[in-house]
Amino acid sequence: MQTLVNLIPLVEKEQIPTYRFGQQDVLTDKEAKKRRMWDLNRASSLGNAYHGKVEITFKTADGEVKRVDTTVWAVDDKFISFKAGCAIPTSAILGIEFF
Repeated sequence: MQTLVNLIPLVEKEQIPTYRFGQQDVLTDKEAKKRRMWDLNRASSLGNAYHGKVEITFKTADGEVKRVDTTVWAVDDKFISFKAGCAIPTSAILGIEFF
């Protein structure tokens, strides 16, 4: 049996305010951007109704790819927010994993 390991560093949500994010969207495909918003809205519903966590993969302004395991509280076209007042620009998000 083969075990897969995610090599993208997992960070704590409290570290998010220490990162800088670029102005350009990390996704270029129109359909991928639509899917991201669909997934983020689903994650927000999951977080608010069931306190369910998701894993969000994002890219910093330095080009580093990170991931965070958290509950999404709010989403709009500019930002998503978590508990403790942390937020990530929507344009920095590469993907969302549901468990």
